[in-house]
Amino acid sequence: MRRRRSLASQLLVWQLVVVTLLLCAVGALTVVQLGSNFRSNEERRMLSVAENVAATNVVQTSMGNWRILAAPAETARSLSGASYVLIVDARRIVIASPDPAQIGSKLDTPTTALDGKAWVGTVDDSIEAHVPVFDEQSRKVNGMVIAGAIEPGLFVGALNQPVDVLRYLAIALVIGVTGSLLLARRVKNQTLGLEPHEITALVENREALLHGIREGVVGLDGQNRITLVNDHASDLLALPEDAVGRSVEELELNDRLRDVLTGRATGVDQLVLRQGAVLTVNRMPIEGAGAVVTLRDRTELLALQHELDASQHATDTLRAQAHEFANRLHTIAGLIALKEYDEVTNYIHQISSAQDQWRAEVSSSIGDPAVAALLIAKASLASERGTALRMGPDSVLGRVDEALSADLVMVLGNLVDNALDALSSLSTNGAGKWIEVGVMQLDDEVQVVVRDSGPGVAPELAEEVFRHGFTTKAASHGERGIGLALIRRACLRRGGSVSVTGSVFTARLPW
Repeated sequence: MRRRRSLASQLLVWQLVVVTLLLCAVGALTVVQLGSNFRSNEERRMLSVAENVAATNVVQTSMGNWRILAAPAETARSLSGASYVLIVDARRIVIASPDPAQIGSKLDTPTTALDGKAWVGTVDDSIEAHVPVFDEQSRKVNGMVIAGAIEPGLFVGALNQPVDVLRYLAIALVIGVTGSLLLARRVKNQTLGLEPHEITALVENREALLHGIREGVVGLDGQNRITLVNDHASDLLALPEDAVGRSVEELELNDRLRDVLTGRATGVDQLVLRQGAVLTVNRMPIEGAGAVVTLRDRTELLALQHELDASQHATDTLRAQAHEFANRLHTIAGLIALKEYDEVTNYIHQISSAQDQWRAEVSSSIGDPAVAALLIAKASLASERGTALRMGPDSVLGRVDEALSADLVMVLGNLVDNALDALSSLSTNGAGKWIEVGVMQLDDEVQVVVRDSGPGVAPELAEEVFRHGFTTKAASHGERGIGLALIRRACLRRGGSVSVTGSVFTARLPW
């Protein structure tokens, strides 16, 4: 298995590659610059040598005598350090040269010196200067002097310069390596000693964890901008695709959800409504880094809780009926013991008459068996609590489908229970405590109206009780307003609504 290189070694290698390439580029530019400077200096030096030789009296007066001209040409070459000094006559015949074999040969090099103009340039591998030689008396061009220096290679010329290029390049290389080592060490400390593949694995594991868990997770920075969000949270909150990087205040969220996400509403297991679902939200601040918010969908859990509550209510109703039945039996037994037989007859007739009247009233107005059974059972519970339960004068409902029947049972049951809880704190009894239930079947919806003799909901809380899921009572385990939240969810799911005005709750459930 191939061994992975550490982050420090990878950084060191790449830094060395970058430093080496940079130094090579600097070295190449330096060598080119030095070569250019060398050619410029040599051109000026060769021009000066050629001008000095062409200006001597011996050269100007002895152009035809090669024996005389050889001495000044060789002297100039030796003193100047030039590679060669040639003297050529007007016919381009070489008459003085350090190479004897070249004397008498014809020079074909292009030049302007024989036209009276000095010329400097490169011929083959040499830097040459051509200077015309004028006749001392007639001032005509009798020939020319050529001073040349063989051009060394670029690197040889650079090494011969006063500045030691290699020394400075070596110093720069040492500085680059040292800096690379320090940088690698610092990066390793900042990454807690983790190697690149380990960092990649951590990121992949985090992404898999965030998107794999069943809870929604939202990360916020110090300005309440979303820094991360997993798929489940995006679905629960119905966030847009560009939510990451945007502030919570910019998103289309309700006020309650904004308060919880930003920390204005504190506490654990905060209940919020979003897209008809009941969410449990917890916010954990992180000092200096923002906060992490977790979300859970409690809709199904609350539905199960509601079913349990319905079972509990049924049990309470049966218990109330049993308690009421036991009290009536005790009364009848007492009257028999007192031999008040006429009173026994009147008492039994009175009881039967009241029950038959309520059953008849419910049966005549409500045609759905489930809703009718609920109202008959709630009457016994209300009676035990000293509250009168009565039907609204306009109540009428036929048989409906199972889904609507279940929603009506849930809505009516919770509204009646809320009304009983609201009246439980009142001191009045009998006629002073009553609940009126109205169920009207219209063309396209069923309207449920529940009113009671209690103080009602304050106007400023008329929206809060549904949006926040709160009521004015404290429920068990510190939870509040679960029933109202479920009522609103059922109404919104059907495209209806629920509202409250004082002590009157009105729910609309379309067919």
